[in-house]
Amino acid sequence: MAKSAAVGVVGRTNAGKSTLVNALVGEKVSIVSPVEQTTRNTIRGIVADPRGQLTLVDTPGLHKAVGSFGRILNGMARRSAAGSDILCAVFDASRPPRMEDRGWMERVRREAPPAVVFVLNKRDLESFDPAPFREMWNDVLECAKNGFPGGRGAETPPAPVWVEAAAAEPGGADAVMDALFALAPEGEPLFPEDIVTDYPRKLAIADCIREKLLGRLRDEVPHETGVVVRDIQERPGAWDVAADIYVNRASQKPIVVGPGGSTLKNVRKKAEPELSDMFGVKVRLSLWVKVEPGWMKNGRILEEMGYAGSLR
Repeated sequence: MAKSAAVGVVGRTNAGKSTLVNALVGEKVSIVSPVEQTTRNTIRGIVADPRGQLTLVDTPGLHKAVGSFGRILNGMARRSAAGSDILCAVFDASRPPRMEDRGWMERVRREAPPAVVFVLNKRDLESFDPAPFREMWNDVLECAKNGFPGGRGAETPPAPVWVEAAAAEPGGADAVMDALFALAPEGEPLFPEDIVTDYPRKLAIADCIREKLLGRLRDEVPHETGVVVRDIQERPGAWDVAADIYVNRASQKPIVVGPGGSTLKNVRKKAEPELSDMFGVKVRLSLWVKVEPGWMKNGRILEEMGYAGSLR
């Protein structure tokens, strides 16, 4: 019988989770950016393979929460990990371990998910060093054994399968795929074989726009921008999409618009062909920048961005 598993892909922000999900699926289903806290929604990517089907849940990166919006994202990541057949924790092993990395290890030890894969990512970088992460896991186990704070939980936590990967490189995620299928239980597929994601199209379009915006702005205002797709007018072979880009302050609007509208033009130029390829129709974007102070605390706007379940 074929295998089927729900896989929660977790880890701290910018560890390479979205890149790994895209590599495993073989198509782009999750946005990728060098800017931290890129993924904001949980995105399901479906892997079809002769061995069976994997449903990958790409989650917001766990980070030090600042404000209510940060707490919402962290809560989404933790809830998405619960109930998975396999927990796949991704660590950026090109940099020393951080508090958030240890936090996921502590969670694994406490809650004992059915199966665990620890992915040591970015093997292709010269600074790659897996040893500190293995040492951290051993320390987590030792602290629990000796009754230190946080020591209560599962008496016998699962032994993680350690995999080194270079998710950004061709074939760099093959070992992760093998490890996941080796751990997956037998079962019927959860989704039809001909789809790669069940992510709502309005959210997918908004994510693509935000990805291009992040790539253009980098560190200027990215974490204070949000995108809502207002309308999709469908015509034979073409979609006209209207979207609003929210910023917190009036001073941020000219940065997002750019001199003579250059930033928005760049976003359209890069997003339209990608969206056209994604949906198989010609996509034309109309982008509007709106100043909405405190939009990250506005329940109506957050629901439009797909965070409805996280507000309750």
